Amino acid sequence: MSSLAGISEELAEIDGQISDIFRALSNGFQKLEKIKDTNRQSRQLEELTGKMRECKRLIKEFDREVKDSEIRNGPDTNKMLNEKKQSMIKELNSYVALKKQYAGNLENKRMDLFDGPADDVGEENVLLASSMTNQQLIDNGHQMMDETDQVIERSKKVVQDTINVGTETAGALKAQTEQMSRIVNELDSIHFSIKKASKLVKEIVATDRCIMALLFLIVVGVIAIIIVKLVNPNNKDIRDIPGLAPPALTRKLLWQPN
Repeated sequence: MSSLAGISEELAEIDGQISDIFRALSNGFQKLEKIKDTNRQSRQLEELTGKMRECKRLIKEFDREVKDSEIRNGPDTNKMLNEKKQSMIKELNSYVALKKQYAGNLENKRMDLFDGPADDVGEENVLLASSMTNQQLIDNGHQMMDETDQVIERSKKVVQDTINVGTETAGALKAQTEQMSRIVNELDSIHFSIKKASKLVKEIVATDRCIMALLFLIVVGVIAIIIVKLVNPNNKDIRDIPGLAPPALTRKLLWQPN
């Protein structure tokens, strides 16, 4: 971080923030290993996912700063900054893979909760069937087949409706995901532009102060020259100021009355 501070304060600040997030991710995953409750594990994963999103945004901002300073930096410095960026991306990807692994394990645990022991075949139906005649058994069989056909038709309809809803939901989620990605990119660009504008305003204010100081010195010099000319008009070492008439000399009349 100290080497980055010599290149750019913005890069050093972003690098410090990313390092803090990486430390928080490391501690968070270590804490996740000790949590046994699935709900707490889910909340911890959501918190870690939020930190990874923030880290991704900071890496993008770091990349923008690197590209913006490529002209000012030398080839060795640019190479070092690109290697630093690649190292950040690699470390973030390792945490993303670890998050996917924990998420898969958590999903498997939730599916296991719905699995239960198979029910035994009811003996009551067997006892009832033994007391029926052949015709009753045939009629009952036809009735059960009709009911089964109706259940199958209803199941097909439910499956088709589920597929349609899933297709519509997937399309809506894809559109919302793309919209969110565009919004995040626009927010990152706005944040970067605001930082650049703030830096430019500071430079403009500093330049305006220098111009005002120079104008003040010029005005003071002009006033000093005017004062000297008024006090000592015969001083030839000071040139007349353009636009300022010299003091009027005492004129003698050609004719004087007696």
